[in-house]
Amino acid sequence: MFKQVIGKAITYFLLILCGLVMVVPFLWMVSTAMKSQTDINSGSVGFIPYSNVTYYHHEGKKEKANIVTQDKEFSVINIYSEDGKTFKRSYVKVPNSSLTFEKKIRFNFNNFSEAFSKVPFGRYFINTIFVSLCVLLGVLISSSLAAYAFARMRFKGRDFIFYLFISMMMVPQPIYLIPSYYLLTKIGWINTYWALIIPWVANIFSIFLLRQQFKTIPKDLFDAAVIDGCSRFGILWRIILPISKPILATVAIFSIIGSWNSFMWPLVMTSSENIRVLQVGLSYFAQESSSNTALLMSASTFSIAPLLILFLFAQRQIISSFVTSGLKE
Repeated sequence: MFKQVIGKAITYFLLILCGLVMVVPFLWMVSTAMKSQTDINSGSVGFIPYSNVTYYHHEGKKEKANIVTQDKEFSVINIYSEDGKTFKRSYVKVPNSSLTFEKKIRFNFNNFSEAFSKVPFGRYFINTIFVSLCVLLGVLISSSLAAYAFARMRFKGRDFIFYLFISMMMVPQPIYLIPSYYLLTKIGWINTYWALIIPWVANIFSIFLLRQQFKTIPKDLFDAAVIDGCSRFGILWRIILPISKPILATVAIFSIIGSWNSFMWPLVMTSSENIRVLQVGLSYFAQESSSNTALLMSASTFSIAPLLILFLFAQRQIISSFVTSGLKE
């Protein structure tokens, strides 16, 4: 009993530790996105967006200011007006004893709107959503049909073709990038939506997942459907797909994530800003705003937020699919 408790404690500790390792960078990105660039330049690296505020005290008044230069006894400051945005007096020399410093929590949500307006992120989001949905539709159709054939139909060379497909997953993308570019150039698809959609409507990993799920379905269901006069497509549409919803949800999630995070392929195959997808647009934005960490973190945050929300809503289906799909033959 004691050994089981210790074992569970160690397991949970390692899981929590791994979870923190994955979550902490994301939390730091979000917190940095809500800091001002001035605070970041001054060395603010914590998770809470603190802002250092300087106040000038004179004649019983307390006014917000910022330091231009400072020595041991005196400072040259700019004093803000009551709105806290414009200067009331500039380059005022005051003794250091009249200055006080306070740390205040301040969330700079305007960083998100400023980053969004710097480049046409709205257009990038529309392009990415359109490409992701088109690829998703193609993947669900092609993977369902291919998986059904590999799982339940008997034909010569079935296993050889399937394992040949699986072996293609080990080929890294840079190897077939240049031949693909040459082929798409010949058929006139470079710099079009076709180049972003058609090559990805067949997904080998999705075929593998669905095939493993279809092989776990009892053969009696197929026999009963055939006796009732159901066609092959009818069996797939009326029997297999309805009881495979968790694995279909997983395939959909993986397809959307893959399309959303795609960078190298659209970078090579497109050059027009009108069809530029989000990750490519984010890289161009990073080059233009490389010195503004707050805006870079803001753009990264609202780029990844849709995927995070999608995963939070679909995590139960993903876990259920791996539990019920039976990845073993």
